[in-house]
Amino acid sequence: MENPGLVAHGEAAPFSTALRSLVNNRLYSDVRFVVGQERQEVFAHRCLLACRCNFFQRLLGQEPGPGVPSPVVLSTVPAEAFLAVLEFLYTNSVKLYRHSVLEVLTAAVEYGLEELRKLCLEFVAKVLDVELVCEALQVAVTFGLGPLQERCIAFIEAHSQEVLRTRGFLELSAPALLPLLRSDKLCVDEAELVLAARSWARVGAVEQIVEAWKCHALRRGNAARGAPCRRRRGTLPREHHRFLDLPFK
Repeated sequence: MENPGLVAHGEAAPFSTALRSLVNNRLYSDVRFVVGQERQEVFAHRCLLACRCNFFQRLLGQEPGPGVPSPVVLSTVPAEAFLAVLEFLYTNSVKLYRHSVLEVLTAAVEYGLEELRKLCLEFVAKVLDVELVCEALQVAVTFGLGPLQERCIAFIEAHSQEVLRTRGFLELSAPALLPLLRSDKLCVDEAELVLAARSWARVGAVEQIVEAWKCHALRRGNAARGAPCRRRRGTLPREHHRFLDLPFK
């Protein structure tokens, strides 16, 4: 009886390097993306994306028609994050950066890339600091990433005063802020917490008023340029009203 064959592996590095050279390479590409608000053009290879990711398999399931195919528009993912996703899909490795890792993490969650999600979470844990923690908390709350949320809350509890002074704290959503306000481990007195919460509410109020005025101007100018605004001018989200008249507890 013939023995089963033995799988022989070549060197991985040249293989990975060759595939990395195809990331955003027009050569032999058969799918074109327009990515992010900057509408950057990105080239890719349909078969590789489809076999590596179910999201792209569904997105690219139909065979391209004759002629030049229309680009696939992905306006919500920044170009840098999308290119990181492609690098991972092509090479099974990715170079992460502090300034963009949360955007890559968001894309990994939305595209169902579990291994990339884990790599991003490990990287975030290593680089978490006062300036990044509120943005990380917001991502954790938005996508239900429980361990990351717990890590962020623990970090904020240990660095409360510094974190409450950051822009990131003022930009938290109400669902992300409430667990912090309920914590009894914050290293800050109640008066400072009340002032920080009021600042959060006022910043959110101003942003909503600006948004409402922009929509009002849009309707007066050319309504066809954007979706209609359903919120009445000057009205604020309900969650902000709760924090304009404190104290807590």
